[in-house]
Amino acid sequence: MLRRYPDAGDPLTCEPLDQGLLNHGYRVSTTRGSYFLKHHLDDSTGDRATIVRQHRATQRLQSLGVPVAPPVVDSDGDTVTEIGGRCYALHPWVDGLHRAGAQLTLAQSLRLGALLGAVHTGLEQVMGAGAAAGARSGHASPDPADTFAVIDELLAAARGRRPRDAFDELAEHRLLERRTLLEQHADRRPPTPDGPATGWVHGDFHPLNVLYRGAEPVAILDWDRLGVQPRAEEAVRAAAIFFVQPAGELELGKVRAYARAYRRAAGAGADELAAAVHRVWWERLNDFWILHWRYCLNDRRADPQFPAVSALAVWWTREYEAVRDAFTE
Repeated sequence: MLRRYPDAGDPLTCEPLDQGLLNHGYRVSTTRGSYFLKHHLDDSTGDRATIVRQHRATQRLQSLGVPVAPPVVDSDGDTVTEIGGRCYALHPWVDGLHRAGAQLTLAQSLRLGALLGAVHTGLEQVMGAGAAAGARSGHASPDPADTFAVIDELLAAARGRRPRDAFDELAEHRLLERRTLLEQHADRRPPTPDGPATGWVHGDFHPLNVLYRGAEPVAILDWDRLGVQPRAEEAVRAAAIFFVQPAGELELGKVRAYARAYRRAAGAGADELAAAVHRVWWERLNDFWILHWRYCLNDRRADPQFPAVSALAVWWTREYEAVRDAFTE
């Protein structure tokens, strides 16, 4: 493959990376430096046209000063290589570290919110409002009736697991707890939005997709989920991942700094953020993707996230007003 990139040098080593749930990545060292080789495996985003669109977006964002790592262009001017029906892309290797919210200061939390705001406004420029014209109309929020059926299915799986372990016990506890919460709050289901989403978003903005060097973010990675979604919802989802603590609480002081900077950079109003908080809270209350992976797909890679994620839904429900205020004040 490297023969397609005349300036990349001759290969020396190729080391698989263990981070990333959907695609495979490798650190490739050559006589001229290091590169990140991405093997696109996710069927929903791994077709050539979708990947090329992602690549063009990052190239344009880089010209606006957004910290990204666009792919290397091969001798034919392409950024995607197809081998055996699968797509690959070569990116420059970016040295840096991932930082969770606990590792960020208030000033860095503010910088993170401003960065996401710059991503959203930058995407509006490089993708164009017209490109979003084909976006689907507003999607309905989860229906508790459907969620109750999912809970019953997952409860049966957790109770039937042999041998049972502490995770299965916790899963059963959280499923029963969530069913009670949904019964209590079923009347708070968000209405379906009147019109389609109009904002381009990264789609997967979380700590493993942001690289830091020192105090500053130097690269936003993994644009596979680039698409049209309500932008404020991405801001809320990202905060819920960055700033969740092991016990399931959000660091609201950091959330407040992050949200203020985001609103200022993105030009988003308090009402937009309040609506997003409500929809994402409801989404979290009805979501069991980690348990689906474990019990339905026999995939345990996300298991370590479950204690904090499942506790967050409970804490968020109890502290709903405080969370909303942190995003809107």
